[in-house]
Amino acid sequence: MSDHATSVHRHAWVKGMRDAIPLLGGYIPVATSFGLIANQAGFSSWEAIIISLVIYAGASQFLFVGMVASGAPLWLVVLMTLLINARHLVYAPNLAPWLTGSRRWLWLMHGLTDQIFALAHTRLPAMPPSQRLGWFTGAMLLAWFSWVGGTALGAIAGQELTERWPLLNDIMPFALPALFLVLLAPRFTSSLWAAALGCSIVVALLFAANGLPNVAIPVSALLGAAVFFMMQANTRAEVQYNGK
Repeated sequence: MSDHATSVHRHAWVKGMRDAIPLLGGYIPVATSFGLIANQAGFSSWEAIIISLVIYAGASQFLFVGMVASGAPLWLVVLMTLLINARHLVYAPNLAPWLTGSRRWLWLMHGLTDQIFALAHTRLPAMPPSQRLGWFTGAMLLAWFSWVGGTALGAIAGQELTERWPLLNDIMPFALPALFLVLLAPRFTSSLWAAALGCSIVVALLFAANGLPNVAIPVSALLGAAVFFMMQANTRAEVQYNGK
């Protein structure tokens, strides 16, 4: 690799990490909350950290810990975890056009979270193909390590922190949803995205209000994606028709 190529690759890594820094404001508090809850559910500090390293799936981790602690059968734990993560079936087609041919993407997809997807979907299209892999690697690793670090903090010192500052119990669970709202807000300037996101929000709220919060995530994501692709197809058809 030439000096110029190395410099470009390093710059992409740094830019990815810099762009991901705002995510830490949501990741660390929620990961700390997870570490504390996992510890209270009977998992050791090392077990909580390993869960964040291997599963690294936010809501699925909380569900996993709760179901295992309650004695749920393994097949049901696995099924529910896969169901919540079914939204990644929506993420893949949206990111695929911007990925280069490198096989490293296969391993990097372990670090694809909701927030990294939102960030990548905005940044990658405006980036030269040679920088996309490095950018995603830097952003993904910073987010991943911050999640694991937050988990370690919660598992080891979470109990002491919440006893000293009780308000943290109310703040930490809301940090990640607040961060995600900030990432999504700019998308509402587009009628296409506003319709898709609006559909997802309404469906998710309806399911959650009826006592089905775990089903709300994959179903609302799939319906929102369906609305997006249907409206996008109609727009293209209208453009082609008017262009004739």
